[in-house]
Amino acid sequence: MSSSSSGAVPAQPQRARAARSISPRMRKLLCVVFAMIGLLGANSVYLSGVTALEWFSGQVYQDYFYQYMFLVHLVLGLLLITPFLVFGVTHMMASYNRRNRRAVWIGYGLFAICILVLLSGVLLMRVGGLDLKNPLGRSIVYWCHVACPLIAVWLYWLHRLVGPRIKWRQGLTFASAVGAVVVVMIFLQSQDPRKWNAVGSPDGDKYFLPSLSRTSTGDFIPAKALMLDEYCKECHEDVYNDWFHSAHHSSSFNNPAYLASVRAARDVLLKRDGDVRASRWCAGCHDPVPFFAGKFDEPTYDDINDPTAHAGITCSVCHAITHINSTRGNGDYTIEEPMHYPFTYSDNSILQWVNQTLLKSKPSFHKKTFLKPLHKTPELCATCHKVQLPKELTGYKEFLRGQNHYDNYLLSGVSGRGARSFYYPKVADLNCNRCHMPLKESDDFSARSYAGSAPSVHDHLFPGGNTAVPWLRNAGKAVEVQQKILIDCARIDIFGLREEGSITGKLHAPIRPLSPVLVPGKNYLLETVIRTLTLGHLFTQGTVDSNEVWVEVKLSSGDRVLGVSGALDEHREVDRWAHYVNVFMLDKEGNRIAERNAADIFVPLYNHQIPPGAGSSLHYGFTVPQDLKEPLTVEVKLNYRKFDKEYMDFVIRTAKDGDKPLRGEKPGEPYNNPLPITVIASDKCTFAIEGGPAVQNEDRDIPQWQRWNDYGIGMLLKDKAELRQATAAFQEVEKLGRYDGPLNLARVYEKEGLIDDAVDAIKRASQHDSPAAPPWTLAWISGVVNREQGYLREAEANFRSVLEDRTQEMVDRKFDFSDDYEVINLLGSTLFDLGKQQIGDESAETRRQYYELAVEQFQKTLKLDSENVTAHHNLYLLFAQLGQEEDSLRHRALHRRYRPDENARDSAVAAARIKYPWANHASQPVVIYDLHRVDAPGQAAAKQSGEESIANRGDQ
Repeated sequence: MSSSSSGAVPAQPQRARAARSISPRMRKLLCVVFAMIGLLGANSVYLSGVTALEWFSGQVYQDYFYQYMFLVHLVLGLLLITPFLVFGVTHMMASYNRRNRRAVWIGYGLFAICILVLLSGVLLMRVGGLDLKNPLGRSIVYWCHVACPLIAVWLYWLHRLVGPRIKWRQGLTFASAVGAVVVVMIFLQSQDPRKWNAVGSPDGDKYFLPSLSRTSTGDFIPAKALMLDEYCKECHEDVYNDWFHSAHHSSSFNNPAYLASVRAARDVLLKRDGDVRASRWCAGCHDPVPFFAGKFDEPTYDDINDPTAHAGITCSVCHAITHINSTRGNGDYTIEEPMHYPFTYSDNSILQWVNQTLLKSKPSFHKKTFLKPLHKTPELCATCHKVQLPKELTGYKEFLRGQNHYDNYLLSGVSGRGARSFYYPKVADLNCNRCHMPLKESDDFSARSYAGSAPSVHDHLFPGGNTAVPWLRNAGKAVEVQQKILIDCARIDIFGLREEGSITGKLHAPIRPLSPVLVPGKNYLLETVIRTLTLGHLFTQGTVDSNEVWVEVKLSSGDRVLGVSGALDEHREVDRWAHYVNVFMLDKEGNRIAERNAADIFVPLYNHQIPPGAGSSLHYGFTVPQDLKEPLTVEVKLNYRKFDKEYMDFVIRTAKDGDKPLRGEKPGEPYNNPLPITVIASDKCTFAIEGGPAVQNEDRDIPQWQRWNDYGIGMLLKDKAELRQATAAFQEVEKLGRYDGPLNLARVYEKEGLIDDAVDAIKRASQHDSPAAPPWTLAWISGVVNREQGYLREAEANFRSVLEDRTQEMVDRKFDFSDDYEVINLLGSTLFDLGKQQIGDESAETRRQYYELAVEQFQKTLKLDSENVTAHHNLYLLFAQLGQEEDSLRHRALHRRYRPDENARDSAVAAARIKYPWANHASQPVVIYDLHRVDAPGQAAAKQSGEESIANRGDQ
């Protein structure tokens, strides 16, 4: 009998039984879950498509719409948690005993994978205490969040093979329609990448000239968009706290020193021009917020109460720079109003929380907006740390060079890009960060491990030696950080003594551990050497006219002071006859530029800056008193104070009602410059006196050959005044077995015109192998000497070797000399000369080829230094020879613009020599500083010794 005729209920198919396990209420819940998953899936495909597009193209396509879509992703994901868990748990409880165990276990796996998707999504949001900072851990979670949905789709397909039938055709149709919409959205998104490589709009010239800074649109930027420091602080508190005490923060009217100078400049320009537009030259670097907001041009701008006056260089200003337009400096960058997350400006606390959640969940948008590859380059620093003074400011000449950190860094051994340095580091510093943004441990949101270090950020105090700004703000720790970078950035060495108080006298050197015995009544010359050590640019730099860096010397015997130089007087003003490591700058009338009055800068009377990895040799004359029996001690110090007294007096004198009083200012009393004095380096040596007790000095911890070498370099850099002494010093280096001796002798001989001697010295230098002479420096000096001898093809090969060779040593040390534009110019000049040698019509084509090759080299120089006088002069001549008259005239005009006006300086210098006898003395080819000058501060106790000195030494 059949089962039907017996009344038995027929067995139901497995699919139908499974279907009935889902109640109508659960079916509705399932529909909600599926709808949300569908929306979330479409949203995820869009987000993933934009991300993939960015990976493949290298462009950035995220915008406000993308951020709102990402917010939808977060909201849908969070809303999905509850219904998914309710359905999943209920469904598993109803189905756990089903006979199709494979379907059950696949369902368990599907549920677990979906939980992993939700959990990884929550972790990526970084909410509460779930801030996953470890980059590797976050990367694992991210890829888990990306991969798990794909696994979930596969598991769901397997799970449904044994479940109720799905209308696959309708589902695929719906999915295709949604996919098509998503593809169209991604395509439209791809048509509008963030354009970060365009030069700022020329429409901004009317708002921003003579500053070279530009906005991307040519319009102003709202001040609020550039003043979001408190917003940045929410995630970057350590960075914010460092920046708060930095010179960058106090770059504007909130810096009393700058305030005095810029006020004076604006007053002068208002009287001269009828407006203050020329002061925009300052604003692109110093006052970017009022400048880009359109307030800076107002003659009545409230520099005391307007919030923009105290903004300085904000976080947004630096990080909203999108392009470096050139290496001309003067703020030649492009900035745009930064694109933020949707609720950045909201005052609503809930929306601010949503904004922070978006930022932490999707930091890539923020990072790409505010941290670009250009932020890791020295060219970014060059935009404001390289300066030229335009005619709009000076009213004199189209171009005058101001401070220039960039080019002397680029051409130094420190950068690994200058082939002519005296010393080289083990590994080149490819940017400015190691010194001026050193790593410091931090738990900031942006902290990361660098080469196995603890989580760190770059120090945004930007240590650079400006002790005045933090001291005036009473920020003691910041002062200490600024002093730390100063201490031992250079050294000072009591190197030797010359007899007869003359540079031609017999030299006893290097002194210590052995020292000569001094004879009472005899004249001596103390030979002292300053050597730059850790600097990658000139020492001193920046505000070289007001930076106060000087050498203090004291002779004593017991409690008896015998001679001084560089002491402070009762008003804390430094002895004006001391040696200063500065630039004594003049205006057209020969007055010293003492008030940072940039509009009046004209010509230097002297320039005592020291190149990186080089030395300066100083001479101090003294006489041993006739009655001296006890040992004589010499102490030397290299001191630094950010601003001199003359400048600080100007700051006090020009203050207005409403200004904050300066720290240390007392009503009715002179401001005796209480700014901190930092001892950068010091040295001390004691000499026995004939007939007196013996003395013992510790040896200096400097290799003997290096002390001789530094001394010789100091002589060599004084042009031709002391080449004889430089030669003797480098000969001693050679005796000590160092290649530096003959290599530097070649430099001396070339400068003296002793070419055969230079050739011999180069040959001797090239024979050293322990250590070997730098091949790039050998090639450069060989090229110079070959040019002098007329061996132009050999010179060409030498210069090409410098610029084109890439040895394994260079790779390991990160050296690349292809950007040394001084060598590029030499190669260009050599090719030009080779062309000139091709005489006659039959050599016309060869001549043209050489000229075109020379043009190519000089154009390379202009890409690195667009204001290079040598390049413009040669291009003017070369294009004339090539018949390109228009190009020739253009470079002729540029050469005239950039070349120094040597004739105009004569009257200003002559006037200054009379007004400032101490500066005139310091500007001479050979300078001997008298340690017995009777009117020197601190000299009263040594008056008698001073009279003896003058009597014995005469007018040396």
